[in-house]
Amino acid sequence: MDLFKRDIFRNNLFLKKTLIRIIGALSHRRYRGFNELHIEGSEIIRDLPPTNVLFVSNHQTYFADVAAMMHVFNAALSGRVDNIKDVGYLWHPKLNIYFVAAKETMRSGLLPKIMAYAGSVSIERTWREKGKDVQKQVKMSDVSNITKALDDGWVITFPQGTTTPFKPIRRGTAHIILKNKPIVIPIVIDGFRRSFDKKGLMIKKTGILQSMVIKEPLDIDYENDTVKDVVEKLEYAIEQHSSFLKVTPVDDYHSQEDELNKKREFWSQY
Repeated sequence: MDLFKRDIFRNNLFLKKTLIRIIGALSHRRYRGFNELHIEGSEIIRDLPPTNVLFVSNHQTYFADVAAMMHVFNAALSGRVDNIKDVGYLWHPKLNIYFVAAKETMRSGLLPKIMAYAGSVSIERTWREKGKDVQKQVKMSDVSNITKALDDGWVITFPQGTTTPFKPIRRGTAHIILKNKPIVIPIVIDGFRRSFDKKGLMIKKTGILQSMVIKEPLDIDYENDTVKDVVEKLEYAIEQHSSFLKVTPVDDYHSQEDELNKKREFWSQY
C-alpha cells in the first residue's frame, strides 16, 4: 500500500489500517474472552456490494457497539460465519467502513479521537448538546459527508441518536435513505449495556452473553415510501417500536413515565 494514500476524508490509509489492527487486537477479548458475543446472520455481510450500504442499529454504548461490528464485518469478509475466532482477520481490514457519531463525543478524549480517525463520520447533533436538549439547524456539510461515505463504502448509523432504548428514530436517517437509496441492513444488539460503561470503554461486568443479529436488507420503496414510512420500518427492524414494550402491568407504576422506564430497564437485561 502507498504510505501516503488517503481516504475520502483525507485520513492516511496506512495509519488507519494500523489503528484498526491495534484497536481490534486490544478489544477482541471483550467479545471473546471476558464476555462472549453471539452472532447471527453474518453470512449476509459477504454478499453485500462494496459501496452504498447503510447499517442501522439500536445503540447501547458509545464505542463498544461499533468496535464489535468492525470485528464481525471483517471476520465475515474473511470467510468466518457467525464467529470472530482468531483476530487475524484484521490483518487486512476493510478500510472503507465508516460510522456516524457526534462530534462532541469524538472529541471527548484521546481514545475517541483515535477511533474517529479509524472511521468516524462526525456530525453535529441538532437535538442535544452537552447533555441538554437543543434545537439547531442541520448542517448540510454533515449530510454531504454521509453521502460521500456511502459513495465510498459502508456506513454504520444509530438512528435513535442515543443509547436510551425505545427513543424515537431521527427523521434525518430516513431522509438520507430516500436520498441515497442504499441497501439498508438492520442490526439488533443486546448485552452491551450490561457489559460496559455508557461510553463502552470500561468493562463493567464479565461473563455476559452479548448478541448481534444481522437481518436481511430492509424492503424500502424508494419512489413511493414517505419519511414516515421509512421511520416506522426502521423502528420495527431494529426492534425499537413501541410494540416491543410489553409485559409489565400498569398498576405497578405511579405514572406512564415510570412504566416506560421500568420496561426499558426490563428489556435492557436481555
